Amino acid sequence: MTAVPVDKVAPADKAVPAQHPTVDERREDGRQARRDTPLAMLAELADSDRDPISLLESQAEARVPELVPIRYGRMSASRFSFFRGAALVMCDDLSRNRNSDMNTQLCGDAHLSNFGVYATPERKLAFDINDFDETYPGPFEWDVKRLAASLAIAGKDNGYSGKERRKITVGCAAEYRETMIRQAELGNLAVWYSHIEPEDGLEELSIQIKKRMLERARSTLDKARRRDSVQAASKFTEIVDGRRRFISDPPLIVPVEELYDGRDLEDVEEVLHGRIRSYRSTLQWDRRVLLQSFEMMHIARKVVGVGSVGTRAWMILMKGRDADDPLILQVKQALPSVLSGYVNGPIFRNEGERVVNGQRLMQASSDIFLGWERGPGPDELEHDFYIRQLRDGKGSAVIEGMKPEGMEAYGRLCARVLAYAHARSGDRIAIAEYLGEGTEFDLAISEFAAAYTKRNARDHAALMTAIDTGRVTAQTGI
Repeated sequence: MTAVPVDKVAPADKAVPAQHPTVDERREDGRQARRDTPLAMLAELADSDRDPISLLESQAEARVPELVPIRYGRMSASRFSFFRGAALVMCDDLSRNRNSDMNTQLCGDAHLSNFGVYATPERKLAFDINDFDETYPGPFEWDVKRLAASLAIAGKDNGYSGKERRKITVGCAAEYRETMIRQAELGNLAVWYSHIEPEDGLEELSIQIKKRMLERARSTLDKARRRDSVQAASKFTEIVDGRRRFISDPPLIVPVEELYDGRDLEDVEEVLHGRIRSYRSTLQWDRRVLLQSFEMMHIARKVVGVGSVGTRAWMILMKGRDADDPLILQVKQALPSVLSGYVNGPIFRNEGERVVNGQRLMQASSDIFLGWERGPGPDELEHDFYIRQLRDGKGSAVIEGMKPEGMEAYGRLCARVLAYAHARSGDRIAIAEYLGEGTEFDLAISEFAAAYTKRNARDHAALMTAIDTGRVTAQTGI
């Protein structure tokens, strides 16, 4: 199969009549999918003549030029770092293989570092997927393959043996399959509310990992509980002339007045206030009222992530009751999903809305300030954005140095919440029937992950060569 852009279907907001097949009909759909694409075929990784550097360069065209070298620098740090930033490269590879044709809402970038804890509106910590920049409908196994491959690649970087990596990836796929089978037996509301609370996850981990590793996991949760706007303000802001403002730490943090140097800041701030009002209209009514009680104080550009570096990302400092009651929002540019050029799917009038709707569909509970907006940047071009709190109990596992048994347990937790997310929007009964009770799916996904570990290593080497030869410029250590 040659990877080429596909024709799109109707806009995302166009109503489509709901279909309600019986349970038996849905099971037959799963059996038919298995006849069309046997599970063993999911292990295949087709040969490809694609150039990974060209694909990465194609993404750079829509990014802030002076930040792109930071992206290459961060991706060059390790094979796993490269994998984190190469969602487009893997999507191109996945499109060249047979797929189940059983679609669900995908994360699109379901590597293990994109799972973690965050605070729910009820002020409890939840464990779930926490990055949706690439969310889009597609074959369910694409997310599973990316998760399993990330475990194998991270394990390779950590020095695990091939046998240890295989055990981890088989366990990941088995957990996904077994969870989907359980979800297929539940009612619709029970599926919708399924989630993992971190403390429950720790109870399971305690059976499988050593005490020292369990203490590290508890420390991660304690740290996440302290990560909020007050903590973010203490790190990213300072008091200048009696007013709290973002620090200047270019290129990672650049206050708005430095970016708009020479322009009338009053005019800029007026435009920004208008865009905040536009964003507010995308929130639930009660949350609009809450947001309106905060006053916008300052804005700065911030470099975030690995694969996201170069996209336009901002921090907005807002004041509530007084200077000691801050709210910091993150405004992040939303580009078309890497999946959208390879699978049939809806057209979105605003890519920020795509991210928000995908997140709300896949997460058990989402940020109360999650919304979207469109407006011009300093380049005076229109861009789509989504907005959420910068930090609200967010935390993720430290992958480097993780022991094999810890990564196996963590990979299983990630696979479970991924199955929860897929079951909400996909046909869980048909997918469960496709997966079956045996281990064929588990072994196929593990075999694919092992093959992709080798390909990713070659792609990382290609990036290092491109840096050495001057084809691309990388800034390391930032």
